[in-house]
Amino acid sequence: MQDPNPQVSGKGFARLRGAGIEVVAGLFQDEAKALNEAFAKYIRHKTPLVTLKAAMTLDGKIAPPPGNSRSDVPEMSTSRTSWITGEAARAHVQALRHQNDAIMVGVGTVIQDDPLLTDRSGLPRRRPLLRIVLDSRLRLPPESRLVQTAQDDLLVLCSFAEEKRKKQLLRRGVRVEQIPKPTPEGHPDLAAVADHLGKMEITSVMIEGGAMVNWAALASGIVDKLFLYYTPRILGGTTSVPFAAGTGFPRIADATRAKSIRVHRFGEDFAVEGYVKDPYDGS
Repeated sequence: MQDPNPQVSGKGFARLRGAGIEVVAGLFQDEAKALNEAFAKYIRHKTPLVTLKAAMTLDGKIAPPPGNSRSDVPEMSTSRTSWITGEAARAHVQALRHQNDAIMVGVGTVIQDDPLLTDRSGLPRRRPLLRIVLDSRLRLPPESRLVQTAQDDLLVLCSFAEEKRKKQLLRRGVRVEQIPKPTPEGHPDLAAVADHLGKMEITSVMIEGGAMVNWAALASGIVDKLFLYYTPRILGGTTSVPFAAGTGFPRIADATRAKSIRVHRFGEDFAVEGYVKDPYDGS
C-alpha cells in the first residue's frame, strides 16, 4: 500500500521506479490498511484512532440493574456467572488491548468494578499500555487497584483539579492533567481529550467505558471504529444498563452509522466490527 503520510506518500514508489525497480502496489491492500490504520489516522489528523468497545446482550444491555453484576472482564469480577461473554471473546479483548496504545474508562467504571485495565495478551508491546480515567472532579479512589498499581502508566483527565486530591494521587505515581473548557455538565470535553492524547503521541485508544462514556464518545464525534461483542442472551427491563445512555440522537438520520461491517464468531458469542469514519480520509 502507499504510505498514508501525506508528506511521504508516493515518493518511495517514485524513487524505486526511478532506479529501475518494478513496484507492484495493491496486493493485500485491505489487510495492509487494517494493520496501519492507527498510524494513518494519527499521521493525517494528529489525533488517535478511537475504538469504542463493549460487550452486551442481544437487546443491547451491558449489565443487569446496578448492584446485581460487575463486568464481563475477568479482572473485574469474582464470579463466572457475572461475565457477559465467554472465554473466547474475553481472550480476544486482550488482543484488542494489545493493539492499542491506551485504554480509557470513566471513573464510574473504576468505582463500580475496580478494574486493572491491563494487557494480558502476553505479547511484547512497542510502548507500555497507558491506562486513562476520565474523572471530572478527581473521585478516583486511592485504594483502587488502578492507583495501587500505578507506575507512570495511569493518567487521570479531569475538569476541576482539587489540589489536595491531586497531590494525593501524584504522590502515588498517578499523572493528573486538567482538560480546559469542560462540557456544560462539567465533564472533560472528549474532542479536547483526543487532541490532548494526540499531543502525547498516542496513536490509538480503546474506550471501555460505561453507558454515559459510550454516549459521550458517540455524541462528541471522536469514535472512528466500533468493536461490539454480543452474547445470545436477552436481559430486558428498563433498569438494566444500556450500551449508551444520555439523551440519544433525536432522529434515525442523526444516528451514528457503522460502515465496512465484519462479523466475528467466538463460540456462541459474536462481535460486530465496523467503522464510523475511515481512518485514511476521515469520512
